[in-house]
Amino acid sequence: MSFAYFGTPYVARDTLALLVERGFIPAVVVTSPDAPRGRGMALAPSETKAWAQAHGLPVLTPEALTPEVIEELAGYGCTYAIVVAYGKILPQALIDAFPKGLLNIHYSLLPRYRGASPVEAALLNGDAVTGVSIQKMVYKLDAGDLLAQQEVEILPTETTRELRPRLIAIGATLLADILPAFERGELAPTPQDEAQATHCGKIDKREGELDLAGDAALNWSKYRAYAESPGTYFFVEKGGRRIRVKIVTARFERGQFMPDRVIPEGKKETSYADFARS
Repeated sequence: MSFAYFGTPYVARDTLALLVERGFIPAVVVTSPDAPRGRGMALAPSETKAWAQAHGLPVLTPEALTPEVIEELAGYGCTYAIVVAYGKILPQALIDAFPKGLLNIHYSLLPRYRGASPVEAALLNGDAVTGVSIQKMVYKLDAGDLLAQQEVEILPTETTRELRPRLIAIGATLLADILPAFERGELAPTPQDEAQATHCGKIDKREGELDLAGDAALNWSKYRAYAESPGTYFFVEKGGRRIRVKIVTARFERGQFMPDRVIPEGKKETSYADFARS
């Protein structure tokens, strides 16, 4: 069956790459418009757009999902769509435009951690287990019926840098595995239990600030959750100045949170021990 693919950052790019490798090639890729990136803030394509164009796939980059865009998409004759980290709210008219609906990969065991930051939420709460869910999208945040789930153990020292790529690969593989049965109409959707739903929102950069004299377990959880983005940091007073210090790597031993590598404001990366002695 013909399908459309909606996605923007590397999460979507990597999932698209695996689907294509497995023989599931979208009729069209829909992604966000080019945006300023890097130090020079020059316009650059999203990771998904760059990959799709390099592999000869048609790409649309609408500013908004207007009726005109939905009509243009209808011209591709897609039976269903796959959505992975697209970054825009999908209107009901778009959901209705695909006869077999929209499939979405969510990186938690829904209905737990509906929202924008499920991987971070699992680490922040010290969970030992998370997972991947394939849901049929509805016009309510991450509340669609479930088509498949896979539980994933969280390793004790994993941060978002390690856990997210694992979940991306597991989610993409799970989706590719179930697509043949989905296309044949052999999957029975399972409604989510609304009474068990929890939510997680977007992360503010200020949430990455740590108090090294405070709760060590909380510092470790925040470091693990925010290691990829927005990162963690602390402030110190040196030479009459308040300096912001970014944490690059850290560990948790004998109940103590210990930064290993840091980047002091305006300086190069160094060991925390050297920085503390300076």
